[in-house]
Amino acid sequence: MSTPIILVTGANGQVGSELRDLAAQWPAFEFHFATREEIPLDDREKLQAVIQAIRPHWVINCAAYTAVDKSETERELAMTINGKAPGWIAEKCRDLGAHMIHLSTDYVFHGEAVHPYREDDPVHPVNYYGETKLEGERTVLAALPDAMIVRTAWVYSAHGHNFVKTMLRLMSERKEINVVDDQWGRPTYARDLAATLLHLVEAWPQINQHPTPHIFHYSNTGAITWFQFAQAISELSGSDCLVHPIPSSAYPTPAKRPAYSVMNTDKIRTYLPDAIPHWKDSLHQCLTALGR
Repeated sequence: MSTPIILVTGANGQVGSELRDLAAQWPAFEFHFATREEIPLDDREKLQAVIQAIRPHWVINCAAYTAVDKSETERELAMTINGKAPGWIAEKCRDLGAHMIHLSTDYVFHGEAVHPYREDDPVHPVNYYGETKLEGERTVLAALPDAMIVRTAWVYSAHGHNFVKTMLRLMSERKEINVVDDQWGRPTYARDLAATLLHLVEAWPQINQHPTPHIFHYSNTGAITWFQFAQAISELSGSDCLVHPIPSSAYPTPAKRPAYSVMNTDKIRTYLPDAIPHWKDSLHQCLTALGR
C-alpha cells in the first residue's frame, strides 16, 4: 500500500508553516507543501492542474485571503480566494477520489451569542470576510459533501503576522498600549491546530461513519478578551509596558468584529487523542519558540 500523500495549500501561512514543522513527526504520510506561487488561488485551471499532477490522497486547505479589513474593499479578490477557490479544490479532490480538510472561521457567526457556538448553530457573517469564508464552506461541501470543515479563531504562532507578534513589537516600542476589552474569544495556537488536522486525517475512518456535514470547531480552551490576551503576553514575556482596556468603539475598524466568538469544541474532542491545551499553556509554548 502506497504512503498517503497530503497536499498542504497555503504552505507559508501560520498553519501551513506549523504543518511543515510537524511533518517529520508523522512518517506515515508523505507531505507536499504548496505555496500560492505554485497553486494560484485565482486561476481555476492551473490550480486544478497542479492538484492533478500531485494526485494527493488528502488536501489540507490552509490557503486564504486573511486581510479582514481589506476584504471590505477588495471584495472580488477576497471572494475568489476564500469563496470560489476552495470549491475548485474540492472539485478536483472529488475527481481524484481524494479527501479534504478546509479551514474556516468563527466569523461565519454574527458574534452576538451568549453561549459557545456549536457547529450547527445558525450562521450569519459579521462582515464581508465572514461572508467569503462561509461561501467557501458552501462551495466545498457542494462539490465534496464528505469534506471536513474546521472553524477556528484568533490564530497565532511563531510564523507570519498575528496578534501575539504584534503585541510583542508594540510592547518593545511603547510604554503603554490600549487593547479592546469587549470582544471575547478563544485563542488558537497554530501548532496545536496543525496537529489536530493531522489527527483528523488519522481519525477519518471513524469520522466517516457519522452523517455529514463534517464540521468541527477548534480553539484552545478558556475564553478571554483581547485585552486579557495582551495582558498575558506582557506578563509571560516579562514586558513592563502598561496595557489598558478600551471599548471597541474607541478602536474603529473598516470591518466589524464579533463581540463574542467563543466556539464549542465538544464535537472535535471525540476524535483527539489528547485534551485540548489551555490557551495560556500554548501561549507560553509560542513565546518560548520566539525566544521570549
